[in-house]
Amino acid sequence: MAHAYVVGTFDTKGDELHYVADAIRGAGHEVTTVDVGTSDPDARRADVTPADVADRAAFTGDRGTSVAAMADALERWLPEQDPDGVIGLGGSGGTALVTPALQRLPVGVPKIVVSTVASGNTAPYVGSSDITLMYSVTDVAGLNRISRVVLSNAAHALAGALSAPPVEAVDKPALGLTMFGVTTPCVTAVTEQLADAYDCLVFHATGTGGRAMEKLVDDGLISGVVDVSTTEIADLVAGGIMAATDDRLGAIARRRVPWVGSVGALDMVNFGAPDTVPERYRGRTLYEHNAQVTLMRTTPDECRAAARFLAAGLNACEGPVRLVFPTAGVSALDVAGGPFADPEATAALLDTLRAELQQTDDRRLVETDLHVNDPEFAAMLVANLHEVMRGDA
Repeated sequence: MAHAYVVGTFDTKGDELHYVADAIRGAGHEVTTVDVGTSDPDARRADVTPADVADRAAFTGDRGTSVAAMADALERWLPEQDPDGVIGLGGSGGTALVTPALQRLPVGVPKIVVSTVASGNTAPYVGSSDITLMYSVTDVAGLNRISRVVLSNAAHALAGALSAPPVEAVDKPALGLTMFGVTTPCVTAVTEQLADAYDCLVFHATGTGGRAMEKLVDDGLISGVVDVSTTEIADLVAGGIMAATDDRLGAIARRRVPWVGSVGALDMVNFGAPDTVPERYRGRTLYEHNAQVTLMRTTPDECRAAARFLAAGLNACEGPVRLVFPTAGVSALDVAGGPFADPEATAALLDTLRAELQQTDDRRLVETDLHVNDPEFAAMLVANLHEVMRGDA
């Protein structure tokens, strides 16, 4: 019997939350209901009262500040309960209240949220976690012929996940790798060479991908990183849609994991369809990757900014670091005669790294005249990884 937590604002969604809890109990699992409503801290509407979750100072009488305080409290409280699975439901407010706590739970713990905003921009709610969002179809405002079916499906989806047999454990250390479409040949070659020794976890460097990888690093689930595609940094400095956060590389520093990386796809910034490119960039070198993605070539100044960010992040790392720079090109578009060939921008990137990276015995800049997608470059990354994983600084 697994133990599920049903979390929500029982002052406004009590019938729906109890309906979900009863369905999960009916499937054979233990359930704890958790009330995060802010109207009455002592209300006994669920197994866990709002006052059990949050300090009384959270209940200010103002809905906005009370909800924010409750969200912060739940984010601290829920992970401490070590739930086997969690389900929440609500509108925009309830979803924003519950999901930060679910994002704190380890990857692999089943987490489902039935929400009225599950069909819109879900990035703030999912973050880099494995939350499953289910669109409620009707508002979460009473039980009816539609909501009963949707809520039942959600409850039994969680019950099914809780009843699933354990996934066979992998006895190889986990390795995080970052890949973008224009660095795929490199990452594929690296993965093929390392698959026998490592459980290779490849992350798509779309902003969320880098955050997901570093969340697993922070959780202690990744033993080393081959960060081929640091392109999210270019989006951060130039305002692209696949940007890293300011904490990119932060987990590497905190956990001191061995890191081998490169400057893959730092020659580009990502936007949506061509008509979404900001007006200030319309005269720049653009490349239509597909109907929904437009790439913009980074300028020397943007490359300098990206290099400074990358160097600062690596300078904070006390674990072994190898930054391998392919001077013949950093992406499939950055080749002689290619649409993003720009020797001046590449030189700006390299020169800034030379100046800003604080090299030591453990932290090194390795330069090569290869291209990022050259098989020999992949072999260099593998050789450097073996070196740092052995501790041969």
